[in-house]
Amino acid sequence: MYQLCFAKMYPLLVVLLAIQTESKDLPMCKESDYHFEYTECDVLGSRWRVAVPNKPNTCTSLPDPVKGTQCTFSCSTGEFLDMKAQECQKCAAGTYSLGSGVAFDEWDSLPPGFVTHGINMDAGDIYMNCSNSTWTPRGDFIASNTDECTSTLTYAVNLKKPGSVSFQYLYPDSSIFFEFYVQNDQCQSSEEQSSWMRSTENDWGSHYVQLSRGNNVLYWRTTGFSINSNSAKPVLLRNIGIAGVAYTSECFPCKAGTYSAEPGASRCAPCPANSYSHKGATACQECDKDKYSGIGSGECLTRPPCKESDYFYTHTPCDSNRTTQLMYKWIEPKICSEMAKGGVQLPASGQMETCPPCNPGFFMNNASVCQPCPHGFYSNGTVCSECSAGTEPVVGFEYKWWNRMPSNMRSSVYSSDYSDSERTTAWEVAGEYVYTTPGDMDTGYMMLTLAVPGYRLPDTISKDEANRELSRITFVFETKCTASCILLFMAGLSERNNVKVESWQGTNGKQSYSYIIKSNSTVSFTWAFQRHGIQTTENQYSSDFAKIYSVGITNVIGGVASKCRHCALGSVQGQGSTCVPCQSGHYMLEGTGVCKACPPNSIVHAEQQVGPEACVRCGPNTHTNKAHSTCLSDCKLALAQRDGETLHYDFSHLSNVTIAQTRPRFTSRGLTYFQQFSIALCGGEGRVMAKCVDNITESRKELSGYVCQSTIIPSDVRGQTVVSSQPFSIGDALIGVTTESTVGDISSPESNFPKESTLPDVIFYYRGSETTQACRKGRSTTIRLRCDPSVAGNDLISVPSQCSEGTCDGCSFHLLWHSRHACPLCSERHYKEIEGACIQGIMRTTYVWQEPLQCFGGVTLPPQTVSACVTLDFWLKFGVSIGTTVALLLIGISCYFWKRTRKLEYKYSKLIMTAGEKECELPAADSCAIMEGEDAEDDLIYLTKKSFFGKIKSFSRERTSDGFDTVPLKSSSGMEMEMS
Repeated sequence: MYQLCFAKMYPLLVVLLAIQTESKDLPMCKESDYHFEYTECDVLGSRWRVAVPNKPNTCTSLPDPVKGTQCTFSCSTGEFLDMKAQECQKCAAGTYSLGSGVAFDEWDSLPPGFVTHGINMDAGDIYMNCSNSTWTPRGDFIASNTDECTSTLTYAVNLKKPGSVSFQYLYPDSSIFFEFYVQNDQCQSSEEQSSWMRSTENDWGSHYVQLSRGNNVLYWRTTGFSINSNSAKPVLLRNIGIAGVAYTSECFPCKAGTYSAEPGASRCAPCPANSYSHKGATACQECDKDKYSGIGSGECLTRPPCKESDYFYTHTPCDSNRTTQLMYKWIEPKICSEMAKGGVQLPASGQMETCPPCNPGFFMNNASVCQPCPHGFYSNGTVCSECSAGTEPVVGFEYKWWNRMPSNMRSSVYSSDYSDSERTTAWEVAGEYVYTTPGDMDTGYMMLTLAVPGYRLPDTISKDEANRELSRITFVFETKCTASCILLFMAGLSERNNVKVESWQGTNGKQSYSYIIKSNSTVSFTWAFQRHGIQTTENQYSSDFAKIYSVGITNVIGGVASKCRHCALGSVQGQGSTCVPCQSGHYMLEGTGVCKACPPNSIVHAEQQVGPEACVRCGPNTHTNKAHSTCLSDCKLALAQRDGETLHYDFSHLSNVTIAQTRPRFTSRGLTYFQQFSIALCGGEGRVMAKCVDNITESRKELSGYVCQSTIIPSDVRGQTVVSSQPFSIGDALIGVTTESTVGDISSPESNFPKESTLPDVIFYYRGSETTQACRKGRSTTIRLRCDPSVAGNDLISVPSQCSEGTCDGCSFHLLWHSRHACPLCSERHYKEIEGACIQGIMRTTYVWQEPLQCFGGVTLPPQTVSACVTLDFWLKFGVSIGTTVALLLIGISCYFWKRTRKLEYKYSKLIMTAGEKECELPAADSCAIMEGEDAEDDLIYLTKKSFFGKIKSFSRERTSDGFDTVPLKSSSGMEMEMS
């Protein structure tokens, strides 16, 4: 074993021997000329201790190498390894040690071993030099960058045994992506050692990760995604501690403002208020009376003269006489001096005032203390009364009298310079309101937190998935500012895990705001007031304030009742007669427990089921769900036209969740971002809703609805191709489906999307439930479906040309959806038939669509048909044959009748010649009959000249039954006579 160790040390010993050989004429080394180090550990975990000169070629005769401690050897906390004796020694007073770890709590400069650098952004035509986007030491902490560059802080450490890393961080801005991960010497990291950091809003958080033995590289990485012009707040780190190193050969001095009084300290304690210490102190020094300091301060400051902003007023609890005292108090910790020039004195306290009544749901006992009414009782703040039969209490909390801070409310101060504040007075009660007291720092956050245990819907409200309102919080507030103050309202799981809901800047008159609570995990509400966001040494805006006059929250578990309401009575097994919900689609008559049906196709507001106004008719072409709580569209539509035709639509192909993005936009610093819309157009019960997320922080925010919007930023962050932030719903409820440009108070101007087609657009109308300072009626969305049969691939969704983000006012959103599935279903009137030529006795009939085509789906084109036909050659031949036959027949008939006519003319002439002397008298006939063998036609005589057709008619007369012809004759007087 010794031979193996010697073999590993051989190169180092050769170097040391060469140095000694070349330095025979140099003086003997003293202890101050060298220091001890350990060699690398061998496979058996052994090492050697060697002496290394501080400067080469300055002395000779270094101590010989000796066998060192085992590689896993370590000292306890508060100790260090004395390399000369190779034994653990206690740290002296004024210093500290973590034993087998190292700590970094001073950030006046970047500690040795830490490296920070920025990564240049190169995206297409955009290039940003990020060489200056690094982490910056700021005394007690180190701050990240705030621009769109990626900045990394790294520290490499070799652990001789399994260890850990811990640190504190402040992550107040969700527009920065912040992650921490660990890699080994093969640049590999595990999921357990990688984490997106959870945002901390206005307080420090802590993080702990176990480390493996060997090389570990720690990474703190931030990337800014700020789209607004306001600068993002940086991520801050402090108190980084690493455990698992083999040993520490020295103790660290306590930094200024801290001390360690006894040897063997593992940490330095901060100096109390009004005291200070320098680096390496063993005790803190008291400040002079005219000076002050905060906790952990390294110096004392001169006390400024007291001003009116340095005290506040409050009221004492009510006494047995139901009176209260007006009290004035200094803001703690007091840093001003009344004795300084220009200082003011504290006003006299003790003025007696009548106590205000208790808050609704409470009553005042004999000791003038407000107590909650029992369950089933209600009060207006004086006496509790039991709810009568057929009624139920309206449970919640309503605070409108502020004689003392409610037990579930807490006031605190957090300093905007990211250091812990000793102040506890932030909001103070003042009878009719609670207000922010004057502060010692304009950048401090004056925080008021309300906590509730959870929510439960009343028995009279039906549990339905479409009814997302679990509770509602409403408050009345006012702000008055001389600068850029801001009031934040936040909601979440706890005071340290909440998100901003709304904010108000500058002076705001007395107004009300409501927020709908949809989850039982939202049980903490915080109001934070900041007078100024820029750090200054002077307190210039202490007179700025915020007031909250009332706070009301409904359906709280363990709440109290300010009133009772009528309810429908029903029988429940084991409970007898009790309040039950009205049937679906019914409302309750005012002042009774009688339920009455709403008009057909109406929904009922879950939070207000009393009176006919609780019924709301569904909009055009929509219908209610089974629970009558929301309006739906089955994606089918029939529209009657002026010409009597009916257009049928089927939007089922558009019902799946669809994603649409606007054109890319850029911030002033070159960051590319898109506005993304997630759309679930229509569908029945059980439909899949559109979702939008915020994936920047570990606490992912997700919301759903018909239509929602989020901001998308392309990213190269580890494991992320895009970053989604700032999601909000712009369509929770379907209002109507129609071709009209207005439904209720929501409009879809045709000028937003000019069109050339005569086919009307079908418009879907939606409304969002959340209200904001700018959108007091909530947001709304209209989606125009425009028929475009030419769209064969992905549908085209666009925004108005004058509103590049889909909205011009931030409240009304408008989208145009080009799709062939937006066309009416094709019917028989949309196609025509074309007959082909008759070829060889066969004719083909083809069906084609009418142009321009304005339909899709529906009926299909009928297949081509084949039918028998007769050609033109056949009819021509047939006509010529018939014509020839008729001509020949006519010629024959003409010849025949011509011959007969000649014979008659002859007979007629003979009669004329034999006539008597009387004029116009015919001679007597020998016989009127035609003898046998005599041609009858020879005796047919026309006395007058007839036309050719007349002659034909005459000759065509049929003979009589006796075999004689009848010949009409005409006398000279013009009278016709008939001879037989």
